[in-house]
Amino acid sequence: MTTHRHARLDPPRVALDPRRWWALAVLAASLLVVVMDMTILNVALPEMAAELHLTSVSQLWVVDAYALALAGLLIPVTALGDRWGRKRMLLTGYAAFAVGSIAILWADSAAAVIAIRALLGIGGAMVMPSTLSLIRAVFTDARERTLALSIWGATAALGAAVGPVVGGALLERFSWHAAFLVNVPLMVVAIAAAAWLLRENRSARPGRIDLVGVLLSAGGMTAFVYAAKLLGKHGPELPTLALLALGVGMLAAFARTALTSDRPMLDVRLFAQPVLRAGVVAALASSAAMAAVLFVGSQWLQLVEGWSPLEAGLALLPLAVGAMVASPFAPALAERTSPRIVLSGGLLVLAIGLGLLAVVPTTYVWVAVAFGVVGLGTSSLGLGSALIMGAATDDQAGSAAAVEEITYELGAVLGITFLGSLVGAVYRAGLPAGADGAARESVAGAVGGPWFAEAADAFVIAFASVGAVGAVLAGVSAYAVWRLVPADLTLDDAHH
Repeated sequence: MTTHRHARLDPPRVALDPRRWWALAVLAASLLVVVMDMTILNVALPEMAAELHLTSVSQLWVVDAYALALAGLLIPVTALGDRWGRKRMLLTGYAAFAVGSIAILWADSAAAVIAIRALLGIGGAMVMPSTLSLIRAVFTDARERTLALSIWGATAALGAAVGPVVGGALLERFSWHAAFLVNVPLMVVAIAAAAWLLRENRSARPGRIDLVGVLLSAGGMTAFVYAAKLLGKHGPELPTLALLALGVGMLAAFARTALTSDRPMLDVRLFAQPVLRAGVVAALASSAAMAAVLFVGSQWLQLVEGWSPLEAGLALLPLAVGAMVASPFAPALAERTSPRIVLSGGLLVLAIGLGLLAVVPTTYVWVAVAFGVVGLGTSSLGLGSALIMGAATDDQAGSAAAVEEITYELGAVLGITFLGSLVGAVYRAGLPAGADGAARESVAGAVGGPWFAEAADAFVIAFASVGAVGAVLAGVSAYAVWRLVPADLTLDDAHH
């Protein structure tokens, strides 16, 4: 690949935007809020369910509505942003977040809360790819762009880990509404700062937005994600497998139509590049590991160890600290050695961290060290993002951003689905034959009951099994990335 300076409206050498690091601060902070919203609700849900008399089904929908709306709309909304303006789409997403978060004050039923969560998901679909596209536009220097995208990756990891802390802290002082209302002042500041700091950015050749493409992409993504979630909760039942097949079929049909179009809504030709595929593998593995460890780790801390939501949230922070420490150094290390070594090495560190969890996690100090090493390993998420965004031309930036976001979302969903269901299977297998139905259902059902000691032991072994399987998957991902990334690739080569 060759590097070339963009000469659209610039002198022969691109002048660096003096406000670019401030712009990054705004984009990263808004991403933090969006990602926090995925995990903050886990802490607020019990109190919300009690006050609104939510059934177990409606609780699932309150949690899932956000992810389904976000995943389903990523492709069409990103394509619309390419045409309409990425800054404009970002500001609209911020506004959707603020409106949805205020509306929670009037929500008095399951349907109202589910609708608000879906609106926040739509806002997330507007914000997340826009942040990536705008980072790519603001940072014209390849090295600075890689650092900026690494900081973006660290922010995503931080948001996932900080959500439960913020949620726990708010719930100790206020009602569950605070988990939503905290977004409002943050979004007002984000709208003002983004309006001032960011320049409008569009694609010179935006994809055509057609109804069939929207239905296939949105329907396919929603069906796939929902089926994956159902698989994790109920196992391979026939309706779930049928829904999964429908989702895959719709996405395959969407990809086929995109390949035949000269201006597709999502440029799937990007996948022809091994470097982009390597970035996808790295982001998928990092995101899946982070989501699964947060999900299972918080259950272990609260249900087995008996910690409060706030204490459990704080105990998960080594994950975020590891990511925050390693991510900014990844680009400099990649420049000294090579992107191939750093990306594969990051995934190997991730495998080591997960392997530490596989050595039966009984004391928090041991688990905290493992969390920190897992966090260090997820620094490959940012460098993976840089490879994905760097594989695209200016016109393909929206498509690359959508690919990155879909990878991040699917990683989280698949991590919780498959590693979460592994926990359920190992946990039930470890229970004595005479254990009652509540204990068999989950470790939460065993708390305070006669089978709690046995259930706690079984859950610890299940937690360790996630570490073992996750370590193998991260190791395989490291090997795949090593094979996909050329040995002589430099950071300059990785950027169009």
